[in-house]
Amino acid sequence: MSTGTDPLAPLAQLPGVPDAVAEVRKAVDRLYGHRVMRRRAAEVTSESALRGARASAALAGSDWPLEEVRRRSDFSADPEARTVGAALRISAEAGQLLSIWRHSPLQVLARLHLLAVGDTDPVAGRPRQAGEGVEDLFPLELKPAEGVAADAAPSAGPAAPEGPVPALPAAPGPEEVAARLDQLSRLLVARAEGQGVGTPALVVSSIVQGELLALRPFGSYNGLIARAAARIVLIAEGLDPKSICPAEVGLVELGTDAYRRALAGYLAGTPEGLAAWIGHCGRALRLGVRESTAVCEAMQRGMV
Repeated sequence: MSTGTDPLAPLAQLPGVPDAVAEVRKAVDRLYGHRVMRRRAAEVTSESALRGARASAALAGSDWPLEEVRRRSDFSADPEARTVGAALRISAEAGQLLSIWRHSPLQVLARLHLLAVGDTDPVAGRPRQAGEGVEDLFPLELKPAEGVAADAAPSAGPAAPEGPVPALPAAPGPEEVAARLDQLSRLLVARAEGQGVGTPALVVSSIVQGELLALRPFGSYNGLIARAAARIVLIAEGLDPKSICPAEVGLVELGTDAYRRALAGYLAGTPEGLAAWIGHCGRALRLGVRESTAVCEAMQRGMV
């Protein structure tokens, strides 16, 4: 079917987005061609999952050192530990949910929330209802990593405008959330059935993450779930089939101010805002590629 039937197709042609898509594709292809990937791809996948989970937990308010995450076995002691544990459980299972994602994305989202909160929680897997609160998406301010702006910016797509970081609007009500989730699910299932397959994976993944961050369908762990869903899309769309590109790491390195500013662009719904959001997601993904490239280099030198 023509990509003209895909409502996401016009987004791929926004100013700067084709360049962002091309830069991401080139970076990912280079990583997949690394010599280490021929022999130790499973190890790279495992390390990417760990680093992505650590980064996603940091964005959700639990900024633990990687070695602490690697060392711990008990993640039940306090809210920070539970957030890290939730991120690890989600990361460990996300790649196994691909077959369900293709025909029922909403079932996968419910499963991710259940993994996060635990099956003893009465709201596990259930979207929030009227009158129920929702956790802050950005409880912790993370500064950008030194030198990241210079490394990530060139020709990687449009950037969000500078200035004060805008406040995010309140999460939509349950009825709007249900309607928009249904629309998103229909779009993703149609893509799995071969409709609109020309739209690049970066665009689809960015929109899925942006929409879930906008809707905040659950009372808790929406950021973890949105970032995991974006990673599932990258696997499903064939850009990162082995899940070795932890974009979550890039989002941390770019800092939460930039993340919030880019998300505000998505929420505004303007062509400039949407292009800036996709560009930000592209930069994060390229930084995730850089992270896994460093892992491959360390493995090649016998350091891992």
